[in-house]
Formats: sequence, structure tokens, C-alpha cells
Amino acid sequence: MKVLVDTSVWSLALRRGSSAQSETVKELCELIREVRVDIIGPIRQQILSGIKSAKQFEKLKSYLAEFPDLALESADYETAAEFYNTNRKKGIQGSNTDFLICAVACNRDMELFTTDRDFRRFEKNIPIKLHAPRAF
Repeated sequence: MKVLVDTSVWSLALRRGSSAQSETVKELCELIREVRVDIIGPIRQQILSGIKSAKQFEKLKSYLAEFPDLALESADYETAAEFYNTNRKKGIQGSNTDFLICAVACNRDMELFTTDRDFRRFEKNIPIKLHAPRAF
């Protein structure tokens, strides 16, 4: 099964430091080896936003180029709006981008790999499948 990898996971993996040994990063590396990783344009934009150095920006952009964006469809935006409305009725707020990520994963029967706790709250009200790292 393909896995849509959220910004929070990419950010953790692409940061320098001790995070390289985390279970989340190990799982992302394994998913990449298994050719199971997918990304969408809004996630790519979030990852690349705020990079101060032009050199670092180009390096990161080049690395991410190995992962083509899934094409988004009208149904993805409609589902995202539905998910937003469903959660709002239950008193749960989220960003349009977060609900678009949920919609893409749901519409394509994919798991969503994230460390963002907001998605756990969304999961109670919408049919998303969250990916959990395997034990290594």
C-alpha cells in the first residue's frame, strides 16, 4: 500500500542531528526503499517554505524532485471541504491543507504517515488510515 508522507515526517527526516535515528525516520527510509512514498504539491510547498539559504533550498528541492507529485482532482478538494465541515461540526479545527492531505489519502485508499497529533483528532470523524512505524 502506498503511503502519503506528511510535512512533519519529511521535516524530521531532513533535519540535521540526532533525529536520523528515530523510528519515524527509519520508517520513512524503509518506505522509500520499498517505493511506497507519495507526496502532493501542498506538502512539497510546506517543506520548501521558510528555507533561508538559497543553496539549502536548491539542495532540498533537488532531493524532493525524486518524488513526483500526485495529481490533485476536483474530488480531492470537495472531499477536503466535506472533511473540514464534518470536523468543524464536532468542534475540531484544522487547516485547509491538512484536510486536503486527508482527502487525497482517503480518496486513493492510502495510509497517511504523520507525526502531527491533529490528524489523530481528525481520524475520529473521518475515514483516514494513519501509518504507524514498524518495529526495527
